[in-house]
Amino acid sequence: MLVKQLLINAMSLYGDQEISYRGELRYTYREFRERVGKLANSLSALGVHHGSTVAVMDWDSHRYLECYFGVPMMGATLFTVNVRLSPQQILYTLNDAGADVVLVHPDFVPVIDQIRDKLTCKPRFVLMADGQTVPDTAIPFAGEYEALVGAASPDFEFPEFDERTKAATFYTTGTTGDPKGVCYSHRDIVLHTLTATASLCSPREGQRMHREDVYMPITP
Repeated sequence: MLVKQLLINAMSLYGDQEISYRGELRYTYREFRERVGKLANSLSALGVHHGSTVAVMDWDSHRYLECYFGVPMMGATLFTVNVRLSPQQILYTLNDAGADVVLVHPDFVPVIDQIRDKLTCKPRFVLMADGQTVPDTAIPFAGEYEALVGAASPDFEFPEFDERTKAATFYTTGTTGDPKGVCYSHRDIVLHTLTATASLCSPREGQRMHREDVYMPITP
């Protein structure tokens, strides 16, 4: 049970189904898979491999969704940074998770500026933007997400590995001390997805979902 199987199934059955972002961008699952492959090649060029940790500091976006698939499918761990934490707590979680790459929305550049010199994990940084003005910063970005993805090949051979491999991690709010890390394996995510789908698609009136419905995730 690997995360990639969820995308393979979506492509094989609903390849022309559309993903919409803020009414500004629409693309199909087939095109989504191409961007996921491009993302994987871009991250691989930055040194990401099986066992690496990729942190994301972004709002709910199509790029977030691409990371949610692409990073675990490489065998790396997606770290969804809790952007509501204080800068010092974010510093703690990045170091504790051992982030190798951090993908950063412009809104969170000032936070990284505050803590960058204290990061013991020494990650590389990638900017994720929708055309916003980026604050003045000394962060040595390895590139901008769309530019990196746009220049990469969509062909990436996603490997097979143990379904108990860590796929994602996040941290609690730390109300009784430092934030605590929680991890999910590929098996956990796939089983949760299948269970949620079975429940949402049940035949009871008012609950049934089908391919013409619009689903809005609020993952971060």
